Amino acid sequence: MRPLVITLLLAVSAAGQDAFTHAVKPVLENRCLKCHGPVMQMGKLDLRDRASALKGSGKGPAILPGDAEKSPIYRHISGIENPRMPMDGALKADEIAAFKTWIEQGAPWEGTLGARAAKPDLSKLEQWTVPPGAREKWPFYRPVKTAPPANGQAHPVDAFLTAKLRDSGLEQAPRANAHTLVRRAYLDLVGLPPTPAQVNEYVNDKSANAWEKLIDRLLASPHYGERWGRHWMDIARYADSNGYEHDFDRPNAWRYRDYVIQALNSDKPFNVFLTEQLAGDELPNAGYEQLIATAFLRNYAKVGFREKDNPQFRYEYLDDMIATLGRGVIGLTVQCARCHNHKFDPIGQADYYKLQSSLWGYVEVDHPLVPEPEAKAYAAALSEIAEAVKPLRDEVKLLDQPYRQQLLEQKYRKWPKNIQEAVFTPEKDRTPGQVLLANQIIRTTAVTPVEIERIMPEAERAKRRDLEARILEIEKRKPKAIPMAMGITDGDYRFTPDGAGDEPAPGKGIKREVTEGSFLADGKKPYQAPASHFLHGGDMHNRGSETKPGFVSILDDGTVPATAPVAHNRTSGRRLALANWLTSPAHPTTARVMVNRIWHHHFGRGIVTTLDNFGKTGDPATHPELLDWLAVEFIEKGWSLKKMHKLLMTSNAYQMSSEFATDGNLAKDAANLNWWRFKQQRLEGEVLRDNILSVSGALNTKQFGPAVFPELPPEVLASTDKGIWIKQPDGPEVWRRSVYVYRKRGLPLPFFEVFDMPDQNITCGRRNVSTVPTQALTLMNNDWVIKQSARFADRVATEAGPDAGSRVKLAYQLAVGRAPNGDELRIGVEFLRNRTLSDFAHVLLNLNEFVYMR
Repeated sequence: MRPLVITLLLAVSAAGQDAFTHAVKPVLENRCLKCHGPVMQMGKLDLRDRASALKGSGKGPAILPGDAEKSPIYRHISGIENPRMPMDGALKADEIAAFKTWIEQGAPWEGTLGARAAKPDLSKLEQWTVPPGAREKWPFYRPVKTAPPANGQAHPVDAFLTAKLRDSGLEQAPRANAHTLVRRAYLDLVGLPPTPAQVNEYVNDKSANAWEKLIDRLLASPHYGERWGRHWMDIARYADSNGYEHDFDRPNAWRYRDYVIQALNSDKPFNVFLTEQLAGDELPNAGYEQLIATAFLRNYAKVGFREKDNPQFRYEYLDDMIATLGRGVIGLTVQCARCHNHKFDPIGQADYYKLQSSLWGYVEVDHPLVPEPEAKAYAAALSEIAEAVKPLRDEVKLLDQPYRQQLLEQKYRKWPKNIQEAVFTPEKDRTPGQVLLANQIIRTTAVTPVEIERIMPEAERAKRRDLEARILEIEKRKPKAIPMAMGITDGDYRFTPDGAGDEPAPGKGIKREVTEGSFLADGKKPYQAPASHFLHGGDMHNRGSETKPGFVSILDDGTVPATAPVAHNRTSGRRLALANWLTSPAHPTTARVMVNRIWHHHFGRGIVTTLDNFGKTGDPATHPELLDWLAVEFIEKGWSLKKMHKLLMTSNAYQMSSEFATDGNLAKDAANLNWWRFKQQRLEGEVLRDNILSVSGALNTKQFGPAVFPELPPEVLASTDKGIWIKQPDGPEVWRRSVYVYRKRGLPLPFFEVFDMPDQNITCGRRNVSTVPTQALTLMNNDWVIKQSARFADRVATEAGPDAGSRVKLAYQLAVGRAPNGDELRIGVEFLRNRTLSDFAHVLLNLNEFVYMR
């Protein structure tokens, strides 16, 4: 007979093996090997066999047989240690318990998981090709301008729409009345209501081309760019602050906003507009305007530290650029191919990394907007002052160091035990989870000079203050700041996975310009872009081959080179080549996507409803032949947005009533997918604010320049202490159009937010439109709205005189662009017998007709 101890050991071993086979192994294969298996070993941890698991990641074994509580794999899956694993979601309680039992029983392990012989050929991912027949599917081929259907309609838009309306047995709505049309045109093109005089000018114009003349006047208005520039800035994820936890101010971001407004007002061709934003610094004879435009790529939300603090940040910013170009310009979710081939569309992971290579050499830069000699003189003066204060700052730093460290340690010790362990563990000994925790805490814990001086001995405090006074005296010699533009250019970014070497390298024609982060080649010899690599699984530690610049294969006919010549030799020409490809007349989607956006803003819904996704998971085009006709027309007419506006607005479809409905139409097409009537559209929060200011007579129409800061309730301001929000009194200075309001990522203006302002951190093609109680409550109870109602009433009283009927008529004309009907006039006069004119004005600002474009 076997000794009892051996029998018991065998029983435990069998139980452990059973736990491995039926509970642990399935979890390892289905949840763990994707990141720690044949394709990649994140954190250098391989979980394919017992030997590798016992070896661990270089920080020690992942499993300590017999001791689950001390085994890193158990500590991470159970949440004892962060980050909790797996990254794609926590395991079930019974699965965690099975791991604990298995480890306690010695972690028996049989065989190799995801057999090493079956390791996939990663080169196939790098050499991905377009599937046969994919280019034959819409929208992956070049748009074709087919002749509009011959059905008696003179306007091409109406010809395409009428053909489908007739096939569907739908009746078309009649033309809207003149008062509705003039208000529709003003709100649509300039985002402001027409004055009574402007309404009368159109209504009384009986000429055959009165509608065309109105459109031409509005397109020539300086307010056109303010209205339509806001649409583009949603795509460009424009904001005046960085976002994330520090939300630092971007003092020169507003120049990009002004560039967009001015570009649209001048009807800059869209292909030029796009090229300047991608590669303005690479264009021949690039001027200030083109340098300002490059902020488009730099508009990403940003953590407030350099990439060397976490090299992963650079990949996130590049991913944001690719997502913005993909969704905003190409109309495909290209960013979904970062870690693998696209799951739905014919886009390979190789396509993603070709685009990344085209953008890889970028560095952030503040472009001086003065002649070069003046910029150099300014830089030299700053450099001289910096050299003078450096030894003094070094002394301050030396004095502060022991007290700073003392205060930091005190702050660190307020955190839970696991965080303290992460922070106080020597950097070289930290586990991957501790690295994440420590970096986050260390990066966000600060000590102020006031705190340091509070605990310093008096003698050292006096010495410190003397040094600070001397620094201040020297810095008074700083020259007046020169105008700068936030943007990008190409530089020398040398990345290594551990973060070393990601600073621009000295020498080799690289020099530091006016601001930190500006590292430009001098042009004496051609700039060489730094190398970028294919990242398997999207993991920066799992490099594949060096990548070359290129484009999305399914949309590329091979006629546009992946690099373009640049006369000044200071950049790679890769971004210019990317712009050339996107704006090529042969490109399948660029014109389609932009025309679809224009259609969406005019008609309330795109021909492709998912404006930024023309792929398989997006909505299909309701009228693909019409969209293709418009896309080709857009290119043939010089990529002119204003010509496209006029073309769409002169169609009968645009001029239809929104109030028409029949039982038959509602039964066949309740969603109005065939445009049998005009779609009513709720005004965006920014336009609603502008309209309130306009009818109250308070609107300040000053254009351009730094942002304004509307007054915020104290409790809202108290919700953030990061970045800036300048306290400006509520008055004419801040009553400018909403496009000039400071866009703080960490603190959206509440009035905008309640009316569905999009997430300012990412590109937005189509805003959400909700109907929620807080919108009505805001219009009824918001203190600013009530004050503007009083100003509206004062305007009416001044311009209409004491007669109640005259006041009601003028108030309606100002608010909704028409006179009141008989019942409205009677009810309004009766209202004024019992309530104030301010109350009546407030009622009008709450009308659906005021809040909607009809």
